[in-house]
Amino acid sequence: MVRVRNAVILAAGAATRFVPLSLERPKGLYEVNGEKLIERQIRQLREAGITDITLVLGYKKEMFAYLKDRYGVRLIDNPLFHVKNNIESLLCAKDFLGDTYVCSSDDYFVDNPFRQEEACSFYAGMEVDYASKEMFVHTAPDGRIVKLEKGCPQGKILLGHSFWTADFARDFVAVAEAVRESGEYDQAFWEWLLRDKVDELPPIHFKAYPAGTIYEFDYFEELRQFDKAYVTDSRSRIIGHIKSVFGCRDEDVVAFRKISEGLTNTSFIFRVKGRDYIYRHPGDGTEKIIDRHHECRSLEQAKAHGFDPTYIYMDVDEGWKVSHFVPAFREPDYASEADSERVIEVMRRLHASGIEVDYGLRPWEDACDIEVLLRQKDPACFAPYEDLKKRVGALYAATAGDGVRPCFCHGDTYKHNWMLKPDGGIVLIDWEYAGMSDPGIDVGYYIVDAMYDPETARRFIRTYLQDGWTPALEAHYLTYTALIAYYWFVWAMYRESCGASMGESLVNWHKMAEVYSVVAGEGK
Repeated sequence: MVRVRNAVILAAGAATRFVPLSLERPKGLYEVNGEKLIERQIRQLREAGITDITLVLGYKKEMFAYLKDRYGVRLIDNPLFHVKNNIESLLCAKDFLGDTYVCSSDDYFVDNPFRQEEACSFYAGMEVDYASKEMFVHTAPDGRIVKLEKGCPQGKILLGHSFWTADFARDFVAVAEAVRESGEYDQAFWEWLLRDKVDELPPIHFKAYPAGTIYEFDYFEELRQFDKAYVTDSRSRIIGHIKSVFGCRDEDVVAFRKISEGLTNTSFIFRVKGRDYIYRHPGDGTEKIIDRHHECRSLEQAKAHGFDPTYIYMDVDEGWKVSHFVPAFREPDYASEADSERVIEVMRRLHASGIEVDYGLRPWEDACDIEVLLRQKDPACFAPYEDLKKRVGALYAATAGDGVRPCFCHGDTYKHNWMLKPDGGIVLIDWEYAGMSDPGIDVGYYIVDAMYDPETARRFIRTYLQDGWTPALEAHYLTYTALIAYYWFVWAMYRESCGASMGESLVNWHKMAEVYSVVAGEGK
């Protein structure tokens, strides 16, 4: 037998499938049958005599801080939680792995599964006679796991905690570190690495528990089924918002489905009385760069003029929005000239709409304002980009007085904000950056996100300008392509400083700002 030395509880993830509750607090801090999930695990570990407990935190980590004083647990930060999965959390805690229980903060154990001694390394689970989203395992006669796979119709599934002997922990950490830089497992749970390397690691066994003793809540509806109190009292401010819009009860708000996170919002679908809607939740830090009162006015104008009939309600104080769900649409294909022409037609109609407001995106000035916010966090952060800034600033100065008048623009025209409907209609959503601006920001941002080469960009600009094309106007729109690329690049740097993961978008916007600051400069 091996004496259990300690426990590591993984609690860094954002649990994005657990909308809407996960937008408000980490899943481990939700109460189930009157007890917070992570506190229940800590209590059960302590009752088993295990007092050396480490929590690996990331998403909304400050909400766990009280646990250090209340229970004497150790807190470790995983700064990459937003771009990597729990393998990174395990590496953050590698110094505390060895004869260790490894737990997830969202597991609920009906009976205390922890002991002071264990016979060997194992992963908990149960036998099921149905298909499951969990990882299935095949075992040798002695219970050793020899194969892991997804998508089986029945069998042994992994669910709950695991125990790592010192040998297993040492070798798993070595394997994880060997693949760390490649990024191959950045989005994978540690079970996937175990699946691929099980033959290279010391034995780990399957430890079966009776059905109904271990629960894991991936979706809010699963929690509602287990703890019926959540049906009539969701304890969610977001569901409270939805109730205020529709005048309904908690139990009327159902069928939550996450949508891939946007650049500014995190969104999910929900259903009320048989109809689907979308809730958009503002991202952290966006309140410093978006005026929500202006956004609300833009949404009202966009709906009144038929550009966004999906809009229902926006809260100007907190920035959340509710819209109708569009069930059938596609995004434009950047490679399709036919799609480009449909998008351009809407841009021209928007720019000629006659809508007038007293605000709007100013890509150069606004980028400079965001730069100030960035320098407050890191004074040297802009040093590598001073030459780019100088080129873009000079281009902007050259457009002064060239005769292009501001008009009502969308400001965020990348393809994910366009809905091309089967009936030929087009919906343009997300108006956070709308207002009176240079029309080049709308034309330019579509070019930027499509990553068009200069020849394709010029063709796109000429299609937009039609008979009004002149060499000078083309140069103006190329300049604004550089300007809007630079704005979104600086914006992305700021969002990453707030904890968001911008991924390739930041790299692409920087590249397009570099390219078009040169291309536009050649025409001057």
